[in-house]
Amino acid sequence: MQWENLVDVLDHSVPSQPWAQTLVGVGALVLTALFAQWVVARLVLYFAHRLLVATGRDDWDKALAKRRAYHNFWYAVPFAVVSLGIDMVPHAERVVTVVGRLSHAAAWICVFIGVSGLLSAWQDTYSATTRAQTRSIKGYIQIGKLMLYAVCTVLVLSIMIDRSPLWMISGLGALSAVLLLVFKDTLLSLVASTQLTSNDMLRIGDWIEMPQANADGFVKDIALHTVKVQNWDNTVTTVPTYKLFSESYRNYRQMFESGGRRIKRTLRIDATSVRFLDENDARGLKGVHLLHDYLIAKEDAITETNNKLGELASVPANRRRLTNIGTFRMYALAYLRQHPEVRQDMAMMVRMMEPQTEGIPIEVYCFTAITAWVEYERIQGDIFDHLLAVLPELGLRLYQAPSGADFGKFAGDMRAAALNEAQREQIASTER
Repeated sequence: MQWENLVDVLDHSVPSQPWAQTLVGVGALVLTALFAQWVVARLVLYFAHRLLVATGRDDWDKALAKRRAYHNFWYAVPFAVVSLGIDMVPHAERVVTVVGRLSHAAAWICVFIGVSGLLSAWQDTYSATTRAQTRSIKGYIQIGKLMLYAVCTVLVLSIMIDRSPLWMISGLGALSAVLLLVFKDTLLSLVASTQLTSNDMLRIGDWIEMPQANADGFVKDIALHTVKVQNWDNTVTTVPTYKLFSESYRNYRQMFESGGRRIKRTLRIDATSVRFLDENDARGLKGVHLLHDYLIAKEDAITETNNKLGELASVPANRRRLTNIGTFRMYALAYLRQHPEVRQDMAMMVRMMEPQTEGIPIEVYCFTAITAWVEYERIQGDIFDHLLAVLPELGLRLYQAPSGADFGKFAGDMRAAALNEAQREQIASTER
């Protein structure tokens, strides 16, 4: 009896007008959708938060909240409820199809946006790790998002036009040529980004030099389409990712990992200062610690060779003698071998290059034990400061092209010489 009374009350409370029934149905559907969203939001937020905290993934919880992944997932709930319940709204047959498709598509859009937020949260948590300092997954995340957007677009369009997604995918085959042309850079960047990362060709923090792109500095970011390089003047050069795969560039990472940075610099000696060392020169240079053993050994070898010549040794051109430039090369090599900041286990030499109009090049080739730029320049400067200062001790001069001051001094000397000659002639004529 009570149930029948309740039914009668409901029958009398429901309005008899169609528009009012439709309005009540819409209101009930909206309230149901909002209530379902509130319940799901509470449940998802509570259990997800508890689960992540319990497993020690607090960083994931913060990243998901920052990227609003939770919100986008439960935003899909009311749209899903509307899509399922729109058929029960009385007298709404004309809008059921349109509203149902729109809400269905909106629900899927919210889901895909939530998955995109999940990928962004993954990028945020990975960026906080030490591994991210050398290897970036940003390109892979962007690839995943592109694929996600493509699937979402196909699915939403298929819902809106009430066609199977397979039908739409098959239709894309006819547009493949156009798609390849439109997305050419994206496809090239996709392949390049994958190859660069998987083959460990480029890392964040690498010092690269790419003159054709005016890039010379440290890699700050590796994305799907671009790689950002912070140059030494604090400007940023953006290089397309596919160019780093198709064109050559120099990566200094191996140099830093080896622990030795190369010095390759040339001293140009004035050819007119090169000569043989006489006995007095050799005797004086024996007091130089770095040359003492070398000169003693050379003296014995030269004496033995000259004794074998017999009477031919009386001609200076036949005798074997030391030169000041050869002695300087041995001094520079001995100096490098005892230098505490030069790697002794790597290539080291001081060699003479082909003489040129600018002098005789003497190249110093070695590796410093410190790769940091400032310290490297300090070590290199100390080495060449010493070598330049020791040149006069061996009777050598550094080649230097004449400057304006040299020409001015020469002109002044010529004028002074002419004036002195004129004065001498005047004195001579007076005496006559």
